[in-house]
Amino acid sequence: MSSAFSAQKLLQSARVSPEIFKLRPDYRALLMTVEGVPPGPSDSISETLLIDAETNAKNLLSKHPVTEIPHIAAWRETYKAFGSKPQKTRNSLEALTRRAENGLPRINRLTDIYNAISVKHQIPLGGEDLDKYDGSPFLIRATGQEQFQAFTGGELQTEVAAPGEPIWCDDTGITCRRWNWRQGPRTALSDATTNVLIIFDALGPLSDEALLAAAEELASILKSLSPEVKCDQRLIKV
Repeated sequence: MSSAFSAQKLLQSARVSPEIFKLRPDYRALLMTVEGVPPGPSDSISETLLIDAETNAKNLLSKHPVTEIPHIAAWRETYKAFGSKPQKTRNSLEALTRRAENGLPRINRLTDIYNAISVKHQIPLGGEDLDKYDGSPFLIRATGQEQFQAFTGGELQTEVAAPGEPIWCDDTGITCRRWNWRQGPRTALSDATTNVLIIFDALGPLSDEALLAAAEELASILKSLSPEVKCDQRLIKV
C-alpha cells in the first residue's frame, strides 16, 4: 500500500461483485485495516489465545462432526455451489478447526492471534500485508483466465483460477483463491509485517452481532500490543 493510498481509501474503495451476492445473498465481508502492529514471534499472548481457541474447538468437536458445525457446514455447501469439492479444498475455518485437536500452528504473534480469533469465533479470516497490497480489495467470480502464484512442494507455481470460483484480488491480481481457501505468497504476512488487512468472511449461520463481536475482540487484542496500533473497519453486505 503506497503512502498516497491510505487505509481509509482502501476500505472505502473495496467492493464485492453482485455475482457473489447472487451466489450467497447472506454473505458479508468485514474488512479491517490494522496499522502500526509491533512485529514479533509467537509469545505468551498469542499462546494463551491459541490454547483458548483449541479448547473451544475441542468442545465443539465433542458435540458435532466437524462437517456439521453450522458455519463450516454453510461454507461446505457454498463451495459445492461454485463447483469446488469441499473434501479436497477446505475453507480456511474448517482446515484450522480440524487442526485444533492436535494443536493449531504457531507461526508468529500476528498470525497466531488472528488464527485464534478465527477458530474461537468460527469465522474464516485472512490476513494480507498492506505494504505489499496494490490498491483496494475486491471479490469477484473468476473468468477462468486469472493467474495465481502459489508454492507447491516448495516450488513457486503458476495456477489458473477455475471459472466461477470466488477470488479476492487487488490491482495486481489474485490474493486468495476460492473465497478463503488459499492465500498467495505475494501479499502474505511475514515476521516483519506491521500493517495488515484482515478479511472476515461470514455466511448466514453467523449473525452480524457475532461478526462484529469477533472484530471488536481482535481489534482490542491488537491495540493492547502498542498505543501506536490503529484499527479501522468496514462491513460490506447486500
